[in-house]
Amino acid sequence: MLKYNLEEIRENMALAADKSGRSLEDITLVGVTKTIDTDSIKEACDLGVLNFGENRVQEFLPKFDKLKPESIKWHMIGQLQTNKVKAIIDKVCLIHSVDSLRLAEEISKRAAQIDINMDILLEINIAAEDTKIGIKPQEAKTLTEQVSFLSNVTVRGLMCIAPYVENPEKNRGYFDKMHRLFVDMQLINLHNVNINLLSMGMTGDYQIAIEEGANIVRIGTGLFGRRNYS
Repeated sequence: MLKYNLEEIRENMALAADKSGRSLEDITLVGVTKTIDTDSIKEACDLGVLNFGENRVQEFLPKFDKLKPESIKWHMIGQLQTNKVKAIIDKVCLIHSVDSLRLAEEISKRAAQIDINMDILLEINIAAEDTKIGIKPQEAKTLTEQVSFLSNVTVRGLMCIAPYVENPEKNRGYFDKMHRLFVDMQLINLHNVNINLLSMGMTGDYQIAIEEGANIVRIGTGLFGRRNYS
């Protein structure tokens, strides 16, 4: 099933990328591994998925310890508390969910302690949903300017979680708004700022997100199947 799912996802990604004047190689698929066992992650890795995203630090750490092929790149895509940064700072390649200067400061501090630089994305609450974290779109430039003074982080772009909708077309406007903000942010010329990543789109709406400019999509159910949360 996983192989079939991946083939379908890649085909859909390629079609969506073509609509936006790009190719499949321009888009990174991050397999979301929340509640997914390590055997399934290993199978996906063997099929060529090299990027995986975790939502919770406590679930991520045992998987990291068990799965250590050098080819795997781990992403932290869920809400990250400052007291958990130390545990993951040397294990992930990109933190998608930075929504405050305080969190960015802690990431920089912990990265400096082990002499690395951590790439981060700013999470935007694009639909102004009370149930989601993230900054307002109009706050992105200010936070970027503040983070630019930190020594061991680089702002690489933006991330959003669009509303859950039955019809993905309903999210096109949010993705378009994100892309326009992304393009605007690329004009920022500051130290520790290199805006080239736009992480948006999940199982239900990743094709629309790619058509509107996403170059990272985060897919869990569509890849691994429906999760068992019991």
